[in-house]
Amino acid sequence: MGNQRQSQSVRLKYTFIKAHRREFDTAVMCQLLGVSRSGFYQWLRNPLSDRAVEDQRLLGLIRAAYTASHGVYGAPRIFLDLREAGATCSKHRVARIMRANNLKARHGYRTPRYVRGQTTSLLTPNTLQRGFTVSRPNTAWVTDITYVRTWEGWLYLAVVMDLYSRRIIGWSTKPTLAQDLVLDALLMAVRRRKPTHTLIYSDQGSQFGSDAWRRFCHAHHLEPSMSRRGNCWDNAVAESYFSSLKKERIKKRIYTTRQIAKTEISDYIDMFYNRTRRHSHLSGVSPEAFEAMSNRAY
Repeated sequence: MGNQRQSQSVRLKYTFIKAHRREFDTAVMCQLLGVSRSGFYQWLRNPLSDRAVEDQRLLGLIRAAYTASHGVYGAPRIFLDLREAGATCSKHRVARIMRANNLKARHGYRTPRYVRGQTTSLLTPNTLQRGFTVSRPNTAWVTDITYVRTWEGWLYLAVVMDLYSRRIIGWSTKPTLAQDLVLDALLMAVRRRKPTHTLIYSDQGSQFGSDAWRRFCHAHHLEPSMSRRGNCWDNAVAESYFSSLKKERIKKRIYTTRQIAKTEISDYIDMFYNRTRRHSHLSGVSPEAFEAMSNRAY
């Protein structure tokens, strides 16, 4: 109802400006009345209905939310942004306005995964058993590796995610698949979270079956768990995260240098994904916001 009154107010202002154009300067009247001159001239060419005026107002809010998400939000997440900002409209209306203005969530590509070794030094039971929903922080973490193209060669990325909030709590990049790639990512997670008894879930890659990995987990109160061979659904949460990273930030790019790629990845993880990106598993809030709400609840 408030938005409808606002739409009527804009139309009345446009009508007033039109009636007094011969007496006063149009730009001055638009400034004094708080409306855009371009909007007035557009209305003058094709006077808008109340609904159309409201659509124009919503479009401005939608464009702002779309830009803030780096173009990766579709209608469902844009709708949540608008609702949080106090706008009253339906999700279907947001989708219609976005379609009409060619605002689409950007998608990139998913690169083929690297070839894993045929054997690992030690296989660990699949304790997690796809139990991707947990009730407390630091109950279970998942880790995995992917790669990014640069003109200097591959840049490999290892991440550690807390299944409770889907937050990336540790990550590391290296030019090779050496053991320290995954150990550095896990070390960051341990320093940030200080686990006491946490399941750490991985695939059967040789880095996760190494003696150094097992000793590190034992020293830091982590219980290793491994997926079954060749079953990507066993680590679907990590796969989904890498898919989002590549669709929402990398977008088929080949970076000039590994350092540029690392900077982009850092910005995506720490500034966007963890802090502001709305996550469907978390009822549309970011991992940091979800953990903050949980801390207040506890």
